Amino acid sequence: MIKSLKVLQHHLASSDNQLAILEDQREHKHASFKDKVAGLGMFPLQATNVEIFQVNVGKMCNQVCKHCHVDAGPDRKEIMTRETMQLCLNVLQNDSIKIVDLTGGAPELNPDFRWFVEEIKKLGKHIIVRCNLTIILANKRFHDLPEFFRVHQIEVVSSLPSFTQDRTDRQRGDGVFDDSIKALQMLNGVGYGQAGTGLTLNLVYNPAGAFLPPSQDALEKEYKFELMKKFGIVFNNLFAITNMPISRYLDYLLSTGNYDKYMEKLISAFNPAAVKNVMCRNTISVSWDGYLYDCDFNQMLDLLVTPESSQHLSTFDLSLLNNRNIILKQHCYGCTAGAGSSCGGAVAE
Repeated sequence: MIKSLKVLQHHLASSDNQLAILEDQREHKHASFKDKVAGLGMFPLQATNVEIFQVNVGKMCNQVCKHCHVDAGPDRKEIMTRETMQLCLNVLQNDSIKIVDLTGGAPELNPDFRWFVEEIKKLGKHIIVRCNLTIILANKRFHDLPEFFRVHQIEVVSSLPSFTQDRTDRQRGDGVFDDSIKALQMLNGVGYGQAGTGLTLNLVYNPAGAFLPPSQDALEKEYKFELMKKFGIVFNNLFAITNMPISRYLDYLLSTGNYDKYMEKLISAFNPAAVKNVMCRNTISVSWDGYLYDCDFNQMLDLLVTPESSQHLSTFDLSLLNNRNIILKQHCYGCTAGAGSSCGGAVAE
């Protein structure tokens, strides 16, 4: 089994070591992201309102993907407890937060996942679950997940790096493509992606190499055509997401000698229009142990939100967080390159 960077005691398992590489202007002379934003008159970059409450319920996963910014895998034991979930629920009683985005790892591996979903639904929130698809086939106890998702009207977002087996398995592991196709067919079977059901199934594409994603609209058309023709699969939207130069993907860039070239690609593709719509401005990211971050990527780099007085669920202050300054580092170029990138795909035309 492939092991996580943390279990391997790899130097890039440390967020400090990752940031040291990203922020090193002596060896890697890349234009400052903060200066780029300042040039637009938008520094410090400020949040607007917290509309999306993104919760990482644990880093345990049944897959070990080569690009994973979470460094998730079967050997990661960090799991959100029911007590921390209750702190989330206390926060979610606020009516202004409408969307709860559950992620991991594989969020379904958290033993309290279903309880958490049911409690969130009682509060009338829209729930997104980032399901890696293969978890549905991983064990009999997960085979009913499509039905569970349907009953609770959950929006399912699933990664599928390609509509071909070779490219998908190279990035996510042997057998992942076949299991992903079976899981998509199961989701279609209960109504996901089908017209008129209201059951949303979105797919995620991210590049396998050191390059930026192509046009999201064009890629979506290609995916829909190929998946329907070959497997009879339908879905709603495709999100094209840029790989962030952190964790395992940073390791890939450095080990292949592509780090500087990739950063220059991101910088040369900097899009001012994307800055206005970056996801950190309307999202708060919650870690498995209840700490708060501007986004999922800042979470993996241990960049806690400001102000210090509201850095944990136990001291959550929505009024402060709605007006906070976003923590910016060089990896933020990934969200502003080309059409921009977020957990919901492109953010600019």
